[in-house]
Amino acid sequence: MAEEASKQLETMSLQEKPADSPAPAAAAEGTADAPAGGEKKLSKNQLKKLAKGKGKKDKKDKPKWNQPGEGKKKKDDAKSKALTLPKPEFVNTTPKGHKKDLSATPMADAYHPQAVEAAWQDWWEECGFYSCDPKTAEGKSDDEKFVMVIPPPNVTGSLHLGHALTAAVEDTLTRWHRMLGHSTLYVPGTDHAGIATQSVVEKMLMKETKQTRHDLGREEFIKKVWEWKGEYGNRITTQLRRLGSSVDWSRERFTMDEMCSKAVIEAFNRFHEDGLLYRAERLGNWSCALKSAISDIEVDYIELEGRTFLEVKTHKGNANDPKGRYEFGVLT
Repeated sequence: MAEEASKQLETMSLQEKPADSPAPAAAAEGTADAPAGGEKKLSKNQLKKLAKGKGKKDKKDKPKWNQPGEGKKKKDDAKSKALTLPKPEFVNTTPKGHKKDLSATPMADAYHPQAVEAAWQDWWEECGFYSCDPKTAEGKSDDEKFVMVIPPPNVTGSLHLGHALTAAVEDTLTRWHRMLGHSTLYVPGTDHAGIATQSVVEKMLMKETKQTRHDLGREEFIKKVWEWKGEYGNRITTQLRRLGSSVDWSRERFTMDEMCSKAVIEAFNRFHEDGLLYRAERLGNWSCALKSAISDIEVDYIELEGRTFLEVKTHKGNANDPKGRYEFGVLT
C-alpha cells in the first residue's frame, strides 16, 4: 500500500495542472473524486502520510523484551518461592557449656539465628570470659579499672527495644575497656519496683481470680508477688543472654536480696547521720487505688482549665455530687 501511494505521488508531481481550470470542490477540501471503478482516490496529504510510513514495521510486530513490572514480578515470584521452602529444623546437639562444633553440620543456604547463636553463650559463661578476678585489679590504677552496674530493669514485664539499646551501648563500653586490658566488671541485676510490681500483680489477680490483695491477705499476696518475680525475672535474664551482654552472671543481684537490703539501710543511716535526710510537709502524689504515695513517674497528668468534676476510680464516690464525682482544678 505504501509503495502504491509513493508511485501515485510521483505521478501527480510530474503532471502539470492547467492554470485557468477551476479546482473542483472536492480538491479544495483536500480530497479527490472517486474513480469510475468505485475505488476512492487518495489526496496529496494522504499520499504523503502513506509515503512517510514506507518501510516501517507495524508496532505490533516489534519484539516485546521487557514489559512494565515484568522484572519485579519475577523477583516477587522468586522471593515467594524461597519463603515457601521448608526451613530445616535445628537441633542443638552441643552439650551445655561446651564449645560449639561447627564441623558437625554443613553450612546452611540462609542465615538462621537460632542455629548460629545456639550454645555460644553457655560456653562463654563456662569459660568465665566475662568474670572479673579481684586479684587482677590489685596494683592497678583507677584509670585501669572499669566497673558498671546495669540499670536494673523492673520485673514488671519483659525487656523492650529501649532496654536493648541501652544494653548494646553499655556492652560496647565494657568490651572496649576489656580489650584495653583493664580490670572490667559489668554487673547484671533486676529491680523489684515495689509499687509498680504490686500494681501489676493486683491487676493480674483481679483478671484471673476476681480477688484483691485484701481478699488474699498479706502473706498470700507476697507469695504471688514472688511467683511473678520468678517468672518475669528469669525472662529478663534470658533476654539479656540472648542479646549477648558480657555481664558477670556470677555476681547477678536482685534489689531485694539480703545483701542489697542491708546496703540500702546502711546508706540511709549514713545519710541521716550526715544530715542529708530530713522530714517535712510537702505536696505529694497519692494513689487512691494503691492507698500509697507514688513517684512522679507513676502519675498521669491532665490539664484542667478551671473547676472540673471527675470520677475517681476505685473510690466510693462523693456524696455531695449526684454522679459521685469529685471537684478538681480549685484550690481550697
